[in-house]
Amino acid sequence: MRWSLALVRALAVMALRISEDSGVFPDDFCSCLQRDLCQSLPADHQFQVEPHTMVQLTALFLYQVMMFDKEGADWKQYDWSKVTTVTMEYLDTDLVCHAHANKARVVMKDLIQRNYLTDSRRRANWIAFIVDYSKLLYLDGINLDLQSTTSNYSALPQALREVTNMFHKKIPGSQVTFNVPWTPDCPNGQCHDYVEMANSCDFLVVKSYNLQNQMWDECFAKAGAPYHQVYSGLSAYIKLGVDSRKLVMAISWYGYDYPCQRFYEPGRCELKKIPVGGAPCSSKAGRSIPYKVIMQQLPRSITGRYWDDDYKSPYFVYRVNNTYHEVWYDDPESISLKSSILKKLKLRGIGAATGNALNYTGYPAAAMQTEEMWNALCPIRGKWRT
Repeated sequence: MRWSLALVRALAVMALRISEDSGVFPDDFCSCLQRDLCQSLPADHQFQVEPHTMVQLTALFLYQVMMFDKEGADWKQYDWSKVTTVTMEYLDTDLVCHAHANKARVVMKDLIQRNYLTDSRRRANWIAFIVDYSKLLYLDGINLDLQSTTSNYSALPQALREVTNMFHKKIPGSQVTFNVPWTPDCPNGQCHDYVEMANSCDFLVVKSYNLQNQMWDECFAKAGAPYHQVYSGLSAYIKLGVDSRKLVMAISWYGYDYPCQRFYEPGRCELKKIPVGGAPCSSKAGRSIPYKVIMQQLPRSITGRYWDDDYKSPYFVYRVNNTYHEVWYDDPESISLKSSILKKLKLRGIGAATGNALNYTGYPAAAMQTEEMWNALCPIRGKWRT
């Protein structure tokens, strides 16, 4: 059964009141066929994977493979040999049961709003609620982001610490994470104490995608996550003093379709100027499209797949009437290159947004494309979990 986050909140309030009034415990709301699946994963539950180097044979590291799930039932076809955490925007109780059966954590996504940072009383009430409904619904923690209008950044580490402490106290083994920009160098004017934030939660999820939200140079279509920028952004966090094992690199399973204002040649698609945060151009000149749609468009392109060696990303061009379109995206080759950054920088893991962007219809060509995308998350071996 699938619910929106707003409905989940309403149902949780009702259920918690029933629990308080009648003495009914949360376990009595279990909807899984096996009652033991209505339990958060224990604190000692981890996933062992290969060491970073062959020299470290006695020091196995623990990788995170986060999958962001948006809608539908595609999760039934996920490669559960790789997934360690699923982040949901909508509550799906069947997904919770299925993930727990596969020893994967399930966390809900939520926003830290402005008044939570400025009003300690509201913050305390919010924290108490999200912990209670997570416990009631057998979730394993929470993935947090910042409300876009929030500007009181100095209070953020303390708020994050309070959330983490309460989750760890009430739900042993729970996981509290926070999403951060691709670079710590104040993109869009957001400047945080990332070292303190990393120390205040289990780990940070670095959104290493949509790097063209602000384009400061030429207004031309380009890769959403150029390899060298992704690498430099993650390295910058580490140089600040953030422990690399507190960083998960999130990549995207969608690309951008850019209509060209002027088309000169492949790789030279001039865009409409849409300013963002002082930058003259942005990815808002295009639209995001999932990988499964991109793979349907590619055979109908006028160029076929091109590879840009500077960005280390693929792209192609197609035409509709008199308008040229240039599509930039990530595929197994470009994702495998980014996955190699995990070992180079000794990161905690990788994530993908979103799992629903792949084609799970079962057609042979689509099945192969989907399998290759999953394998690209950990290209050295077939799976990371043992």
